[in-house]
Amino acid sequence: MVNERAVSPPPLWIRPLAKVAVLLAKGIAKLSPERQFALLGAFRRGARASRADEAHRARNAVIFVSVMCTGPWCLQRSIATALLCRICGTWPEWCVGVRTEPFTAHAWVQVDGIPIDEDTEQLERFHTMVVIRPRSCEEPSR
Repeated sequence: MVNERAVSPPPLWIRPLAKVAVLLAKGIAKLSPERQFALLGAFRRGARASRADEAHRARNAVIFVSVMCTGPWCLQRSIATALLCRICGTWPEWCVGVRTEPFTAHAWVQVDGIPIDEDTEQLERFHTMVVIRPRSCEEPSR
């Protein structure tokens, strides 16, 4: 919603990984929400919580390598960002929310409840419906 362009060119080492994450995200975004949530829940296993700089770096790399992730395709962008974080060993909070006036949905990633490179004023109008958080050590597996 705010930064739909890469802030700076990402390091060379992360670009191929970002392309893989974008391709995976494209496929996942076509699935039913139930399957998306199940897959993302499975992908988060074994990852530590992302730091804000790690999630920012992943989002920036995803936007840099994919034109599709720079436009209104927030679902693919947010999934790709979360997957790239996972490829690098971490997991952010992946979120989906809706607003009613006018009705629209949005997907984003955040760390410790703070959205990464999103317009927080706009996001305040959304009701968060789904959050897939990093799994803590105390959290029982399902």
